[in-house]
Amino acid sequence: MTSSPPSPAAEFREGIVELAPAMIAAAPIALLYGAIATTKGLSPLEVALSSALIFAGGAQLAAIELWTQPVPIAALVLSTFLINARYILMSASLAPKVAHLPLAGRLLGFHVLADENWALAERRAALKPISAAYFFGMGAVFWANWIIASYLGTVLGPLLGDPRRFGADFAFTAIFIGLVAGFVTEARAALVVVVSAGVATLAFLAFGSPWHVLAGALAGMAIAFLTHRDEATA
Repeated sequence: MTSSPPSPAAEFREGIVELAPAMIAAAPIALLYGAIATTKGLSPLEVALSSALIFAGGAQLAAIELWTQPVPIAALVLSTFLINARYILMSASLAPKVAHLPLAGRLLGFHVLADENWALAERRAALKPISAAYFFGMGAVFWANWIIASYLGTVLGPLLGDPRRFGADFAFTAIFIGLVAGFVTEARAALVVVVSAGVATLAFLAFGSPWHVLAGALAGMAIAFLTHRDEATA
């Protein structure tokens, strides 16, 4: 006797349970963004709208750090493009695994795609098909969590002072360490991580941010391609 597939509500709940630790870890980053944006002259409404429309933690932090009057448009565009270029790779890797979902659902799901729910979706795809309730529901809740926390940052920021003195800015790094560690299951993956991290570090020391993001990504892609080709021809 075969069991019936889980209901959309059950899939949605499962996604939220899996995402909960990431939402807790991402909240300080959003609070930091809201607090810094307030010091740069953005209103609480503008902060909330920017988080809703852009929804890119690292790029938003980089952009707000560069925000001056007059606004350096070229620097903002370049830095956000380089930082967000990783979404091209993330979307490409996830696209075939959600190809069975309706187009509208896929588009909405990719709009609310972040590093955390991408990693969870990839892990899910390795075990069973990704449902619309899981994919979009998880992303939508994470999106709402980011908006609310960044808005709260505009309110709490003036009361708490610079959140970086509490180590809030390290939460972003901590999330990435946890996500990357979950994907290192074999020697080839470990090699990709080590080479990518090494090249990114050297690029940061030599050229500064945000070039290290692009350099690390390209190095990781190159070593993944080379090791895969070696395995295929062995």
